[in-house]
Amino acid sequence: MNLEIKGLTKRFGSFTATDKIDLTVEAGEIHCLLGENGAGKSTLMNMLYGLLDPDEGEILLDGKPISFDTPGDAIQAGIGMVHQHFMLVPVFTVAENVMLGREQTRGLGVLNRAAAAQLVRDLSKRYKLSVDPEALVADLPVGVQQRVEIIKALANDAEVLILDEPTAVLTPQETDELMAIMKSLRDNGTSIVFITHKLREVKAIGDKITVIRRGEVVGTTAPTTSEAQLAEMMVGRSVRLEVDKSKSEPGDVVLEVKNVTVVDPRGATVVKNVSFDVRAGEILGIAGVQGNGQTELIKSLLGLMEPAAGQVFLEGRDISRHSPRESLDDGIGYIPEDRSHDGFVGSFTVRENLVLDSYKHGSYSSGIALRLGAIAENANARIEEFDIRTQSMNAPVASLSGGNQQKVVVARELSRPLKVLIASQPTRGLDVGSIEFIHKRIISARDNGTAVVIVATELDEVFGLSDRIAVMCDGRIVDILSPDIERDQIGLLMAGATGRDRQQAAEHA
Repeated sequence: MNLEIKGLTKRFGSFTATDKIDLTVEAGEIHCLLGENGAGKSTLMNMLYGLLDPDEGEILLDGKPISFDTPGDAIQAGIGMVHQHFMLVPVFTVAENVMLGREQTRGLGVLNRAAAAQLVRDLSKRYKLSVDPEALVADLPVGVQQRVEIIKALANDAEVLILDEPTAVLTPQETDELMAIMKSLRDNGTSIVFITHKLREVKAIGDKITVIRRGEVVGTTAPTTSEAQLAEMMVGRSVRLEVDKSKSEPGDVVLEVKNVTVVDPRGATVVKNVSFDVRAGEILGIAGVQGNGQTELIKSLLGLMEPAAGQVFLEGRDISRHSPRESLDDGIGYIPEDRSHDGFVGSFTVRENLVLDSYKHGSYSSGIALRLGAIAENANARIEEFDIRTQSMNAPVASLSGGNQQKVVVARELSRPLKVLIASQPTRGLDVGSIEFIHKRIISARDNGTAVVIVATELDEVFGLSDRIAVMCDGRIVDILSPDIERDQIGLLMAGATGRDRQQAAEHA
């Protein structure tokens, strides 16, 4: 199916989200839509999927104009969409989620779960999606939940599949798996619109790349275009794709972790006797395949999980049993890996979220009364400084794009005095311009004497930012190394290789 968009425009009051967008997607093509956070990518696709009504322009399928009042109309026309934030019912099985809205019955209105399960198996086999139809969605990793969303769309006979920032919450391994799935879908004739801001991904998977900046099409190009050129098209200026930092000059130990063990709510030991320290003016990067205890380790430093054994010291004081509020008041900044769960309150406004951990201080309150003028002044300054794309400081954070939600969290944490900054996936969901900016702010915090702990699944980020790299595997820190080490050696450690394995790999390198 050929998809054509002509002059599609959407306004929200005086703000123009998309301005006369033209886009053509051929049958059996992966067409990448590349742009910064807030560039208008998701707004465009929401019009295409019947979630928003365009103010101007038209949509054509195989040359015929068509309009959608609801997503159901788009689905009927053969368009499917996998949203950045999944639309699944966690307590339902995969098969039950797939049958929602297209329920089949057998006799007396009884749901035909067997038919739904078989459909999932057939689609899984055809497109190499590998999903168990009987599994509860709540028990599935994020990458597998995304496969469920794709199966839902394919079950509705989608000929055009829209993937909105599909890799924002995926590990590198899950991203590779998704790309293999996309290629399989394309080879079977499905047209794919791949919305992203990640340069390497569009070069690896795209047949064509259309770049949008501030609601307008900048141009359509081929994947042979360099990353530097694509970044400049996205941002409107040249962007440094490598972290620019001077050699660190570490001071005294600020954060010390001694023999910390963490047990999760199921009773499993997920962090095992971990010890390390971080000095003022240095960045310790923690590398590891997701699910090896990094999340629980970071939570134990913040008071979100209590260590079963061991101690955490801040400037020599034992804070092992401090609450999250006490940890924040101690001067620890926290950028969580799951921003929507731990980073903000979606129904609160941008300005409210920007003072979530400092509203009690004298700058923003007097007794039980908030200083609304000061809070608004702070919001205006942070919105401008961090280029947060929002209609208003009074807009709920839930209404922002994922990347702009992340900017709110980062702006709040980096705009107050800190002794320690703990950042888990700090640039997840951000575009190249924003990543460059956040990296500069983290380096600036380090240079101003803050002790920084970074957890990232992107090895480029770990190597680019870190002064030392701690590698976690199976809940343990297996080694702490210089970022000058070969990446293959880090990869082997992440996979649980022994010293002998590493030596053999080095000899064969």
